[in-house]
Order: sequence, then structure tokens, then C-alpha cells
Amino acid sequence: MHVLKDSNRFLPEEFPLGSWEDFKPRDRAVLMFVQDGNSVLLIHKKRGLGAGKVNAPGGRLEPGESYVDAAIRECQEEVHITPIEPIKIGELYFRFTNGHTIYGEVFWSISHLGTMKETEEALPFWCELHELPYDKMWADDRIWLPAVVMGHKFRGFFDFNEDTMLSGRVEFLQRIES
Repeated sequence: MHVLKDSNRFLPEEFPLGSWEDFKPRDRAVLMFVQDGNSVLLIHKKRGLGAGKVNAPGGRLEPGESYVDAAIRECQEEVHITPIEPIKIGELYFRFTNGHTIYGEVFWSISHLGTMKETEEALPFWCELHELPYDKMWADDRIWLPAVVMGHKFRGFFDFNEDTMLSGRVEFLQRIES
């Protein structure tokens, strides 16, 4: 696998599924990271794409819904927490060998309302930022999430065969102003 950091070029020869120029997402989705002090809210995903993995709350957009509204709604539905003033920190572009494509936006919030609660979709837990369980997460997370924790925005492009990452590239765009 080859990962180019701080790149602003497409490298279609580096990706087994070809060029990204004509990328059209079949699904649009969100991830919502909620930070509380030195911990971040994660979930053990119980169903759907990524079932069995650790991730942030998230899911697909509903018709007419904005990305930020979807991120808040998904967090409320999956773990009963309402993120306050989430900011967009990243964009994810996924292609799978079965033809599935996803465009996702990633959000981060440093405050929330409510108390987390298990649902049919997710078993939530707080995790120290320095102890993120990358071995239980999607393979791309270990490429971009450490930089996000350090305050960087990003854009990531990934090819997968089921849950095995074939290739990826991340562009770190800027530091998040606090």
C-alpha cells in the first residue's frame, strides 16, 4: 500500500480500481466524533457496513438532509448523545471491488448533551485519544485519524476489497483553528 501525505494530485496508477476522475458515490454518509476531555466517543458497530468493527457514530444521509444534520441525527439515534457545534474535519472517498462507492464527511465536536446509551445499532464507549483501538477499526482510520487528533483536516481516497484496504492516499489540508 502506498500513502502520499500532503499531496494535491491524483495518482490513478497507484489505485487498483483506476482513476478517481469519474468518481460518483452511490451512498453519502457521515462520521461523528465527539470528544470529552482526553476521550472520544466510539462504538462497537452491531449491524450494517462495518458490523463488528469499532468506529465513530455515523451513517447515511436521508433525502434532503445536510451532512452536519445527518452527523447529529446519527449520533442521537445510535448513542443518544447530541453533539454541539460539530465542525467538518474531513472527507472520505471509498471504492469497493464489488462496485460500491461512498462519499463521506467527518465531523468533530468537543461538547455534547445527553448520556450515551446502547442501541440496536451500537454499543458506545469512551476511549482515551492516545489508546485508539486501530486494530479493531477500518484500516484507513490508522492513516488519517492520528493526524485529526493532532488537529489536522484531511481528504482521503481508499480502495477496498470487502474490509481489506487495497490502497489509499490522504491529503492533509490544514490545521484546525481552535
